[in-house]
Amino acid sequence: MPLTDLPLAELRTYRGDVAEPADFDTFWADSLALARAHDLAVTLSPYEGPALPALQVHDVRFAGWAGDPIAAWLIRPAHLPGPLPVVVEFIGYSGGRGLPVDRTTWAAAGFAHLVVDTRGMGQDTPDPDPNAPAGQWFGGFMTKGITDPATYFYRRAYVDCARAVDVAHALPALGIDVDTRRVVVRGGSQGGAFTLAAAGLSGDRVAAALVDVPFLCHVRRAVDTAPDGPFPEVVQYLRRHSPEAVEQTFTTLSYVDGANFAARASVPALFSVALMDPVCPPSTVFATYNRYGERSGRDVAKDIDVWEFADHGGGLGFQVQRQLRFLERLGLR
Repeated sequence: MPLTDLPLAELRTYRGDVAEPADFDTFWADSLALARAHDLAVTLSPYEGPALPALQVHDVRFAGWAGDPIAAWLIRPAHLPGPLPVVVEFIGYSGGRGLPVDRTTWAAAGFAHLVVDTRGMGQDTPDPDPNAPAGQWFGGFMTKGITDPATYFYRRAYVDCARAVDVAHALPALGIDVDTRRVVVRGGSQGGAFTLAAAGLSGDRVAAALVDVPFLCHVRRAVDTAPDGPFPEVVQYLRRHSPEAVEQTFTTLSYVDGANFAARASVPALFSVALMDPVCPPSTVFATYNRYGERSGRDVAKDIDVWEFADHGGGLGFQVQRQLRFLERLGLR
């Protein structure tokens, strides 16, 4: 994939024009309040797969949006004394929590690792949705319920992420020895969007954010320019609907734009961006990074790793190593 976006020198200061609804904060406060009217209902069950003697693994279930059950794995080192820091990880588009054997790095590094399924995408977490009947959207999840922010798929999914942070804070009461002052959120692509939402919605309940090649950022530019990935679903949807659908579609998307959550985040963050990314154009990532923390009322520490010759895979394992060092510098390991 060749370079197709702005030059890096211009990206460093790029902000773009990101729409923000006037009732953004009220909308999300009301959404969280609706979800928190349901008990969190966390359950931990022993993992029934092959023995992993170096790890302790639990199958976790909790109540997300509308009390819907969300699945997760809790994976932690078996022989390290607590309290352990916690990494809450969110998953990329169309993926689920997978298997514990797929997710051993963070436990090996000494963290309790909460790997959160995505509703409708992970096989263990359905997306009950009476408000978006068949035929309302095109393709995958990008346009599911998009005619109204209240029915949009990502409203439910973002609230699930904030509830996952609540789960991390509930673990000590369930006998899991973790340090709730050291809860870190992380994810790449769609997981990066979820990370920004969790950081923006959770305030000081999160200690740091690790945001890789984030999706759903500076959404109008992304839809206009991304040649690959989920954003073209919006293009196909609008191609098949009347011109009047355009304004409502982008109004709905403005409620889930990661740049708006980033501006409200108040914890240290390490971003990454890939300059040959056809899924999440670099300008959309920098527009988000350059807004990060600016509405928090704090001087928020942040940095961004630039992978010059990477596509949507970003920095791969090299980025994980940088994340571990970043958390060490913050005293979160």
